[in-house]
Amino acid sequence: MNSIGQPIRRGIGGFADGIGYFFQGLGWVARHPRQWLFGLIPALISMVLYIVALVLLGNYAGDLASWATPFAGDWEPVLRDTLRFLLGLVAFALGLVLAVVTFTAATLAIGEPFYEKLSERVEEDMGGGVESADIPLWRSIIRSVRDSLITLAYVLMFTIPLFVLGFVPVVGQTVVPVLGAAVSGFFLTVELTALAMERRGLARKQRFAVLRGDRAPTLGFGVLVFLIFLIPLGAVVAMPAAVAGATIMVRTRLAPAVPPLR
Repeated sequence: MNSIGQPIRRGIGGFADGIGYFFQGLGWVARHPRQWLFGLIPALISMVLYIVALVLLGNYAGDLASWATPFAGDWEPVLRDTLRFLLGLVAFALGLVLAVVTFTAATLAIGEPFYEKLSERVEEDMGGGVESADIPLWRSIIRSVRDSLITLAYVLMFTIPLFVLGFVPVVGQTVVPVLGAAVSGFFLTVELTALAMERRGLARKQRFAVLRGDRAPTLGFGVLVFLIFLIPLGAVVAMPAAVAGATIMVRTRLAPAVPPLR
């Protein structure tokens, strides 16, 4: 009983710790409102771009469904229109899911300079910055986009099958949402901790290894952020706090063994 119970308790404790790091980040931006406003700029830009993309998808979902089903052209009008309506609805729903899981990556890519400065400020407030290589901004952005695309490929590898399973009765309404939140939460943490981990010289594979090795706080932090991002405007408002909380988590738990600048 003890051998089973202890890992479970540690897992629950770690999950709660991950949640706590977000609230520490929220507390930090509450004490630094200018940094919060500073961090809103790229999130607002991303939001506008995603709204435009979703509106276009909604307007052309029917045309997309017609293009994908030429074989239904000779069907009875009711069957043909019903099929194409459902396919258009599925296409829009999938686009909405992809918007949620890619919003963070897109916002971090757009706001690389903004969030890099915010993350550095958090480090400075916690006792000093971390020495890092002087990488040109353009190269840093290219690397961020490349890593985000690789992470997106992993996300799609899980998200698309889960999206399909969501239509299975019972399983789609119980197991799939939990698994979906866990997968999305993990990869959100991957994206949000990238700035602080890169500052410590950790490449993408190393960052994945660190997060897998301390999975409970990784999921606790990411699942909470994922749920907040599902709230309308939640992703925009909470993005600066998520970046700050991720930096705190990296510094205090995931990769703390880096001496501060003196």
